[in-house]
Amino acid sequence: MPRPPKEAPHPFSPANPLASRDDLSRAFTTGFLDPLLPHMPDPAPSIVTLGHTGTHYDATAAALEGFARPLWGLAALLTQESYAGAERWTRGLASGTDPEGPGYWGMTRDRDQRMVEMSPIGFSLAMSAEAPEGRGVWAGLSERERENVGRWMGGINEKEMPETNWLWFRVFANLGLSKVGLPHNPARMLKDLDHLDTFYLGDGWSRDGPVGVRQLDYYSGSFAIQYAQLVYSRLAAASDPARSKEYKQRAAAFAVDFLRYYDPHTGAAIPFGRSTTYRMAMGAFWAALAWAFTPEDYAALLPAALADPGVVKGLLLRSLRWWAAHHATIFAGDGTLTIGYVYPNMHFTENYNSPGSPYWATKAFLVLGMPATAPFWAAAEKPFPAFGAIGGRVRRIAHPLHISVHAPRHTYLLSTGQACHYPLKATQAKYGKFSYSARFGFCVPTGSYMLDQHALDGMLGFSADGGETWRSRRIVEGPGFESYTAPGGGDWPVLTGTWDVFGDGDARLTTWLVPPSGGESHYHLRVHKLVILPNSGKGKGFGGKILSAEGGWAVYGQGEDGRTLAPYTRASNEGRENGDGYAFAVSSGGVVGVREIVPTAAKRTSEVLNVDANASLIWPRTVLPTLRGEHDAVKGGVEWFVTAIYGRATREDEDGYEGDSVDGGKKRKRGSEEPEEREREREWESEWREVDGNGWHKLLPEELRVQVMLATV
Repeated sequence: MPRPPKEAPHPFSPANPLASRDDLSRAFTTGFLDPLLPHMPDPAPSIVTLGHTGTHYDATAAALEGFARPLWGLAALLTQESYAGAERWTRGLASGTDPEGPGYWGMTRDRDQRMVEMSPIGFSLAMSAEAPEGRGVWAGLSERERENVGRWMGGINEKEMPETNWLWFRVFANLGLSKVGLPHNPARMLKDLDHLDTFYLGDGWSRDGPVGVRQLDYYSGSFAIQYAQLVYSRLAAASDPARSKEYKQRAAAFAVDFLRYYDPHTGAAIPFGRSTTYRMAMGAFWAALAWAFTPEDYAALLPAALADPGVVKGLLLRSLRWWAAHHATIFAGDGTLTIGYVYPNMHFTENYNSPGSPYWATKAFLVLGMPATAPFWAAAEKPFPAFGAIGGRVRRIAHPLHISVHAPRHTYLLSTGQACHYPLKATQAKYGKFSYSARFGFCVPTGSYMLDQHALDGMLGFSADGGETWRSRRIVEGPGFESYTAPGGGDWPVLTGTWDVFGDGDARLTTWLVPPSGGESHYHLRVHKLVILPNSGKGKGFGGKILSAEGGWAVYGQGEDGRTLAPYTRASNEGRENGDGYAFAVSSGGVVGVREIVPTAAKRTSEVLNVDANASLIWPRTVLPTLRGEHDAVKGGVEWFVTAIYGRATREDEDGYEGDSVDGGKKRKRGSEEPEEREREREWESEWREVDGNGWHKLLPEELRVQVMLATV
């Protein structure tokens, strides 16, 4: 019987090297745009329905998302080359803005999702003015259809908008209208730009939200503000030169910090905050910088380590390749993007994520708006800058209250004091954890009961009802940095902040987050001071006990045989183990563990918890080394305790770390490794023991260690 023909590899997969402009164009047009065309039939190609899940806004606005968001990449592409399917977007734009047509989107209301989608449409109008005659989405419209577009887009100017990054959507609507000669509101645009500039904090960072709320996530960079500023700086270079110059200067300052959010080996970004379903858009800042910066800008504005288009090229393309490695799980059967991160997942998504929302990812393809001869494409791709050239492996990032750590086989953030300006779903997990990892990602709650559903990786949670429900950190009081001197000299930053555990003052936790000095160790430390008021009533009916649970990193929880991790054996270098004050797990996803260094008043027990399925952004099946404690809520008092958190990749090859797939990584035949390779894979064992005895002393600044020791004598 003849074999069925072998399926061609996906254009956005490791089969495509994603090294040249042609590679990226093929990946984008055939991997992202072509699958949308069957969802854009006549007579209403404006209504792009990609699924059936709901949002807080109406279904028509959700269908508009599916139409408009791919324009971030398509409009750029059309300035350099044609695409046969572009006619669907031209006809869709006509249909969606025709009040008498079947695909009409309807006029915008106050705070309407339609406003958001006017931004990529406005961008497409502006780019149509740059495209060769007859090629932009604007080119095929009749005079009447153009008037309809102008009327529909202009409706945004008289409506109320949130005073957040949304103001950029109105800026781009007006900018696009101005570029194609339609009526627009320059006074409104100027007022919005002036207000957006009040968000600026310094060092390239802008807040996104009300004054007094520290929300500095990917919206401050790739998703919205920095991206918008860079695109504006190029499109408005002639009409608003001073502001355009300022925005480029901000981008150069921001790049120095934003560099730290990427794994130098794999290109993976560190997931943090909301809207991570936008996936590749996390790297879109580098695309916007490459598109907006001239060779003179590189030389004049960027530090030496970044002043090379080849470095920026490497940062963007490595990020895209990391996503391409996950092509099998980020696309649905019809080829469209799913709602999720590494795999389809509704637990962590927002109530504004429709099936079309993930196409915000196409912002990363802005570099297709440059010819193959542009400096970005002509430059040889360069590796991640040497740590000696960018200030070392550990860096304080002042405005977002982050410390970035680039350990040899693990890139992660320590974090405190961030919060969304409203309590969105799983907000405590997206902003309130102690740590976030490019390797291990983070988990969100899947339910409201029991520890496995709360998924407390990177957190210390408390329960006053015997462990049925758990509270974890969201709002932090007095967050900030403490400065210590590293053993070899130089800055040793530590993050600290206090959390009112139950919101009533009965229990307060102050935590110090301590990165490894020099960044060479795969450990970091958490120092906790827990103050419980006596006779608070907490734990009533449960022996007067407050329970605690502290998680390390969550890791892929299956063995090489595809079954749940068994007890650890050294021969296999795989499995789970827990004992007196410690727990660890080893799989193809990495090695993770927790160790109690200075114990609580009642020493904690340990376990490797089976986290509820689909809690992790990275793997659908994970395990979590956890320490559990009991604290006397009747007697009350002060407890100091210290936890060491361990995490690293198990293996490394020339393409970066292995174990990056939903199924944990590349399978290997047991016993097929050379002895030297097996020993390399077990290098973690000696590191794991480095905190034995007084070994942990070197991981904690002396002043803080003395404070802990005096408090626990």
